[in-house]
Amino acid sequence: MSTRTSKPVRAGQYAALLCYLVFLAFPFLWLISTAFKPAPELGSLHPTWIPEHPTLDNFRQAFDEQPLLRAAANSLIAALSAGVIAVLIATPMAYVMARRRSRLTTAATGWVVVSQAFPFVLLIIPLFLVLKHLHLINTLWGLIMVYVVWALPFALWMLVGYVRAVPPELEEAAAVDGAGRLRTLVSVTAPLLAPGIVATALFAFITAWNEFFFALVLLKTPEKQTLPVVLTHFLGAEGASDLGPLAAAAFLATLPSLVLFAVIQRRITGGMLAGAVKS
Repeated sequence: MSTRTSKPVRAGQYAALLCYLVFLAFPFLWLISTAFKPAPELGSLHPTWIPEHPTLDNFRQAFDEQPLLRAAANSLIAALSAGVIAVLIATPMAYVMARRRSRLTTAATGWVVVSQAFPFVLLIIPLFLVLKHLHLINTLWGLIMVYVVWALPFALWMLVGYVRAVPPELEEAAAVDGAGRLRTLVSVTAPLLAPGIVATALFAFITAWNEFFFALVLLKTPEKQTLPVVLTHFLGAEGASDLGPLAAAAFLATLPSLVLFAVIQRRITGGMLAGAVKS
């Protein structure tokens, strides 16, 4: 009976998952279709999924109209720097919070979660004043600092969970074998935390790569602007948009995140404790 009842439930789960995947994939597939459509098809009253006359003119026009390569380089520098710095800061903090449990660490964990509820509007004015005092307005380093601060709470919260999943008995066994604290962290704990560190760095990278509001406010000159800000330049007066080049540029802007995730997805989904002995 249990097998019979589980089959409809499993089928329903797969159906729900398929609907969710279609829901997620529809905007991206439509974006790709729009990027390769010529202007007459974009203005057609009967849109089609597959372009009848695919063209690369939208991509050429997008590069001619806006400095996409320079903006992509700015976004890449900011996103990679924010991801690396956030992980370097969050990893030792997460280890201490996970291994030294007290009222202080519990309160700190709660504050980390609560801080994610603060809207951007409440933070932008204090951040602007601080960065202005430090002479970091209209600089990538100022934007990187903001991205690190913004990604750090959630990165810390993620890594605390990964550290707590590592059995303390493994570290105790290493200590019994004569390994010091630093050797234990480097040889035992760090390899087991690798999937969590990679996942956290990916989160920080994608957050910084896609961020728009802070970059719009803090970066003034066109040479410093990131890719999400430059994409808005395809919008004309009264909401009119150059749809073909905009779709082409937006499609190119999504590729780094997709490629990065495809490259390291095995690292993320790999078992954290593969090869570890049971406690």
